[in-house]
Amino acid sequence: MFNASGVLVSVQPANAPLGAALRRGEVAELSALVQPVLNGAGAQIGSVQADGPEGPMAFDLTALPLQDGGVLVFGRDVTLHHNLRAALVESRQRYKDFVEISSDFAWETGADGSFVFVSPRGALGHAAADLVGRDPGDLVLEREAGAGALPFHTHSPIDAGELWLRAHDGAMACVHISAKPIYARDGRWMGARGVCRDVTRERERDAQLARARSRERILNHIVRTFRDEVEPKNMLQVAAETVARGVGAEVCHIFRRQGEGEVIEGTLRTFMPAARHGTLEFMFALPLLERLGEDDELIELTLHGRDVLAAPTRYHHAVNGCVVLWRGADRGPWGADDRLLIADIADQIGIANEQIAAHESIVRISRTDGLTSLFNRRAFFEELGRRFQRLVRDGTSAALMYVDLDNFKMVNDAKGHAAGDAALLAVRDILLTHTRPTDLVARLGGDEFAIWLEGADAAVAEKKARMLLDLTSVELLPRSGRPDYPLSLSIGVAVYDPSHPEDMEALIARADSAMYTIKRGGKASFALAPPFRADTLPAGAPSKGNAGGPA
Repeated sequence: MFNASGVLVSVQPANAPLGAALRRGEVAELSALVQPVLNGAGAQIGSVQADGPEGPMAFDLTALPLQDGGVLVFGRDVTLHHNLRAALVESRQRYKDFVEISSDFAWETGADGSFVFVSPRGALGHAAADLVGRDPGDLVLEREAGAGALPFHTHSPIDAGELWLRAHDGAMACVHISAKPIYARDGRWMGARGVCRDVTRERERDAQLARARSRERILNHIVRTFRDEVEPKNMLQVAAETVARGVGAEVCHIFRRQGEGEVIEGTLRTFMPAARHGTLEFMFALPLLERLGEDDELIELTLHGRDVLAAPTRYHHAVNGCVVLWRGADRGPWGADDRLLIADIADQIGIANEQIAAHESIVRISRTDGLTSLFNRRAFFEELGRRFQRLVRDGTSAALMYVDLDNFKMVNDAKGHAAGDAALLAVRDILLTHTRPTDLVARLGGDEFAIWLEGADAAVAEKKARMLLDLTSVELLPRSGRPDYPLSLSIGVAVYDPSHPEDMEALIARADSAMYTIKRGGKASFALAPPFRADTLPAGAPSKGNAGGPA
């Protein structure tokens, strides 16, 4: 109680913490409550704190005016209530902090399945206000059939599930989601609540690591193949198949570059196909090869309705080939991993191309004529044997032409061996220029040549022989040793007729015999050997004619 002057006159009970504090004058806040009552403001309420034996205590106070002008103050100990309230506030704040630290956003859905709460900072770029009342299914990207209810509508607890959502900017976002259902007391489902953590970056890092491991695995497989494979062509075929599967390409082409104008097995070539995976023919890549420059690293373009990614292969910084990948435009653009993979593999294929070129150079030396770079005798008859077996199996026709230079010795005698070599090279150029890549051209030795016309019948062979005679009569005449010994060709032609099968030796003998018929009959012409009959094998030609058979 306070008297009319505002002086404390009694405290009941005196030993209570508040009473003791009042007697010590430690509750200055009380005067702010009592003074308005003394001034006639009527009853007042408030609260104060005072030190107790176990720490601060809280009291709710009510101040009432007395008839004598004094003030009566009632105090109620609300320390427990105050502490519980503070603990609850602190607990809620602690829970809120933990949720915000451990997740990117928290959410709750109602009985209708829509959001009724989203963390104030929103989710994946979406504002919280824009999400409340919205169906969570609008954010979910396509899911597999039979995946069940969305976690936002779950009827059983979910711990760290994974879900792909659509961010505000339209990008894909992967989230880890934990949720639990909410049920009313009567068992009705009332919604669900949970938290989500954006793990898109982790997934991207995992994917990048997986792609890096995949690139390394593919590259190691190709390197092992290059190391272990004996057959050079198989090296590049394995590389084509592995690269195509590794990047999801429909087709992979691998090309090798030969020297400009170099003759490979009877055919003039520059860029040549080396390996292919898929059905698309090599010719479709020709426009790309034409624009391939020494400084190009990667080429990306659309060709024939497909997306194309190409990388030149190099050895000692010089382009020696190209890798070309094709896939449908509906697969999307090539990615950074595709570019890294093809660049790494192109480096390895460049080394392989050089090794293959060195191997082929050795083989070529053993199989080609040193002057003309055409097939030599041994290589021609080896290849002819393979062609003849296929010819008999398929039941198709072909023609063998034996070509001999007339009066060639006079060129060497009169003009020297350099002029003779030039004449042989001129014949080589004519024969190559007017035959197909599928045909065979060989120098059997000296001034003898042979031509295999794949798929030719008698009419085609006769037309080809006349053409060669017309061309050489113009080209070779100025190279003659003497005017009275004109340089020309004698050509013997034998056509394989599947309706009258014969062996290869018989075919060779007929071509050789036809050629010697011309040599004996005046030269500078051709003869078509009579059709084969088993009972009329042509007689073997002497000396030089016998040299026309297999070694």
